Amino acid sequence: MGSAPEINNSTSEERRAYIKKRFPCIADCDMCGLCKVFHGKDAETAYTDYIDGSRDFMDVSADYK
Repeated sequence: MGSAPEINNSTSEERRAYIKKRFPCIADCDMCGLCKVFHGKDAETAYTDYIDGSRDFMDVSADYK
């Protein structure tokens, strides 16, 4: 997987697709654990600021490190 699309060079739909592809929900929380990483949120909700274009991918990711 390539790097996250830059905010100024992509649409919100492209950024949403990237998040969905990078953090796919497999509907098995015991096996996956992504919701725990994102404090009970799904990836799309956790990265709303990135998808909306108000914060870049690395800034949002730093919230969950």
